[in-house]
Amino acid sequence: MEVERVQSIASLSKNTDTIPHEFIRSENEQPAATTLHGVVLEVPVIDLGLTDDSNGKTIVELISEASRDWGMFQVVNHGIPDQTISNLQRVGREFFELPRAERELIAKTPESGIEGYGTTLQKEVEGKKGWVDHLFHKIWPPSAVNYRFWPKDPPSYRQANEEYCERLREVYDKLIKWLSLGLGLEEQELKVAMGGEDTVFLMKINYYPPCPRPDLALGVVAHTDMSGLTILVPNQVQGLQVFRDGHWYDVKYIPNALIVHIGDQIEILSNGKYKAVFHRTTVNKNCTRMSWPVFLEPPAELEIGPIAKLVSEESPAKYKTKKYKEYVYCKLNKLPQ
Repeated sequence: MEVERVQSIASLSKNTDTIPHEFIRSENEQPAATTLHGVVLEVPVIDLGLTDDSNGKTIVELISEASRDWGMFQVVNHGIPDQTISNLQRVGREFFELPRAERELIAKTPESGIEGYGTTLQKEVEGKKGWVDHLFHKIWPPSAVNYRFWPKDPPSYRQANEEYCERLREVYDKLIKWLSLGLGLEEQELKVAMGGEDTVFLMKINYYPPCPRPDLALGVVAHTDMSGLTILVPNQVQGLQVFRDGHWYDVKYIPNALIVHIGDQIEILSNGKYKAVFHRTTVNKNCTRMSWPVFLEPPAELEIGPIAKLVSEESPAKYKTKKYKEYVYCKLNKLPQ
């Protein structure tokens, strides 16, 4: 059975003012009704090139505060060249601009799990759909990479992704070290708890085509990421929203910054000291929006639970310990953890 792609639906809907009913969110989810308009949220921006900020706060303190209070932050001077990021964006855009038959060559299969080109990801309440197509594939470690799900076209796709991955691994190593120190742990402890050198880097490209009714639809519904950490490159079309103080807010983008989300696994490992950010994505009437999140995940068989040093009589364990693959299964199927 042929899967409906949102890109195809969008091209059919181009000159209309309607979208299929399965994309219309319930009233308490519709962006027009639930976004606090006229306010753009300025999430913490952290300069990775500084040893401390103008208030004398160290980088460890800044990252720890942002992770406890916001569950997200943006980083600048992160060391990834602008050209490396623009190459990543270019090859991803070129893939989604290929004829549909070529995109379908790397479509998900029942056996492929999460990897491949696709449209649906998780069980949706009331059968509603997000206005997005996506591509998933692992980019690290080499033992986890399956090039079957990497586009062959454009020809520079692999090189652009591998160059980005090499730089991103350096950023991740710094962030996970600082996050660990911010919990009062040794600098390698959080990285080891996430799987050490076996931590999986899962690339996702989100492709949100223009939508005639951005007031009624969502790209991705409200969620926290099930990863440990997510490091994201957006294009310049606004779309990320964060839930804070009872409202949904647009997030202000900083050019060439990376957006970092605390995910569920680091919330669990930190025993709730760091908070996974509750977020969603909106769509645009006239422009295609894209984003390139990389999910940093523990290996599937690794057991994840609160780190022993962060559990005490005063601060008992708030989360169960379970294999990451079991956590993923429950999350995608809307089962209690």
